[in-house]
Amino acid sequence: MNSALEEIDVSHNNLEGPLPQNLCYRKKLQDLIIFRNKISGTIPDSYGECSSLTYVRIQENELSGVVPDGLWGISGLEHIEFTNNKLEGSITPSISSAKGLQQLLISGNNFSGKLPAEICDLQALGKFDSSRNQFSGDLPSCINQLKKLQELHMQGNKFTGEIPKSIAGWRELTQLDLSDNEFSSNIPVELGSLPVLTFLNLSNNLLSGEIPLELNKLKLNEFNVSNNRLQGEVPACFDKEFFLSSLMGNADLCSFVLKPLPPCSRSKHTNYVLVAVLSTLAFILVISLTWLLIITKNFITCGSKSKRSWKIIAYKRVGFKEEDVLASLRDENLIGSGASGQVYRVGLKSGQTVAAKRFWETKGLAESEEAFKSEVETLGRIRHVNIVSLLFSCIGEKYKVLVYDYMENGSLGDVLDEEKGGVFLDWPKRFAIAVGAAQGLAYLHHDCAPPIVHRDFKPNNILLDEEFRPKVADFGLAKVLKHDENESDQVMSRVAGSFGYIAPEYAYTMKVTEKSDVYSFGIVLLELMTRKKPNDSSFGESKNIVKWVREIALSSAGGGSEDAIGSTNMASLDQLLDSRMDTSTIDYHEVGKVLNVALLCTAELPITRPTMRRVVELLKDH
Repeated sequence: MNSALEEIDVSHNNLEGPLPQNLCYRKKLQDLIIFRNKISGTIPDSYGECSSLTYVRIQENELSGVVPDGLWGISGLEHIEFTNNKLEGSITPSISSAKGLQQLLISGNNFSGKLPAEICDLQALGKFDSSRNQFSGDLPSCINQLKKLQELHMQGNKFTGEIPKSIAGWRELTQLDLSDNEFSSNIPVELGSLPVLTFLNLSNNLLSGEIPLELNKLKLNEFNVSNNRLQGEVPACFDKEFFLSSLMGNADLCSFVLKPLPPCSRSKHTNYVLVAVLSTLAFILVISLTWLLIITKNFITCGSKSKRSWKIIAYKRVGFKEEDVLASLRDENLIGSGASGQVYRVGLKSGQTVAAKRFWETKGLAESEEAFKSEVETLGRIRHVNIVSLLFSCIGEKYKVLVYDYMENGSLGDVLDEEKGGVFLDWPKRFAIAVGAAQGLAYLHHDCAPPIVHRDFKPNNILLDEEFRPKVADFGLAKVLKHDENESDQVMSRVAGSFGYIAPEYAYTMKVTEKSDVYSFGIVLLELMTRKKPNDSSFGESKNIVKWVREIALSSAGGGSEDAIGSTNMASLDQLLDSRMDTSTIDYHEVGKVLNVALLCTAELPITRPTMRRVVELLKDH
């Protein structure tokens, strides 16, 4: 084999036997991908000397024994995945050398012992999954220093002690699962200050005290504190039938409305007041529902004559009923309209705002109701900070409705469109959007099994929340890629994408792969930089944004090869950048990175384009 080989990928090949001993003579080996085989035996000690490794993925084999100490601590590592083997031993302190590690996924093994305090040195760590092992002891007190954490999964171990209270710095954390351990003491009130936390599972521990009222601040899609030693009154935000299973197994929890939880005690005076208030509210509610039924009956049935003829699929725990949303699909709430349907802004009585997309009637099309439901259910399982959250779907005879979290700042397309008076984006926001959108797309390609290709990636399908955090959205054309031995990509039955963003090879192959999305992402990067449409008239006849940018970049590099584009001077970069941006806020090193990545992504041949995983690495590279 070639000693200059940078990647070994032999996944899904039913390989058996031990791992080869002599991989490290390939001094440039960066990616080691040998997952979902039948590899057995131990990991050779020599793997700890593979100093060039950045990506290790050898999960779902039959490996046993101890991970070599040197392998934990390779300085350039960005991704370690040992999931679902039979490995044992502990994480060694040498892991502190892997300061650029972004994902540490070791679930489903027999690792044991305490987590070393050196794990707190992994300041770039975004996802840590140590679930279903034999880890024990207290969590390191310094774990609050991991400011980049987005997902923390530690369920199914033997951890003890308190859940750390000094966790307010986990500003990017979306998922926290500490279930099935032996954590004790109270639930930290500081959890309520985590701004993007949507998944919280603390079930099957030894937690005591009350459920903190501060958790009411969270926008939780998943909440579970069952089978602990909690006591006191269930907070109003969780005192709903929907959360009952998540509260059971706490003998001293009480509720005013949920059975079989014991009732909370009230004074006689409080009872009289409550009865009076509830009677008044009940009267108002009856009148309101009667009026609502009269004016919105077509929506309540989701476009059908009988409620039994439509189907609701909920993907997350929500504090409202579908009727509350469907009744608001009226013209005064309309915020957008496209080829597939109309989008409405829906304000709920709880104060929450959601976005509801009602698809146009699709009679006569080949897609059946079951095919639509199957695809939407797949997307409903996606959980990522850079992908919009799907709450539930409604499928009826006339309408198909999807309900999402509402994004305060609309789409990136609207923001970049000067005619629509969008919010101005400075360079730091644009760069953060580029990185976040790349992470969302990389999740679809590399972390979903099987992979999902978006097929219509463009600024209008990148939504921005109140902090301008990007969320990939609109999966109307998305396809799950089902690779098999004879076919690595698929012929699509309809046009894949929007004009200007479609990869050039689609015109003659009618096939779509992950590399089709990579091309579209490159176009989005160029739009972020220039604020010009893919086929802007200012480029001249028969010229698109890729040719225009490439010509300027090559010209500034002295007309040399594309390898010289990295030397593009500042004056040429200013020629490409949106003129509205204040140059004092622009990091030209970041601009150069974005330009190089955009041109790599929009290469003519798919095989020469990077993967989205590699794109994320290039954008984050310092």
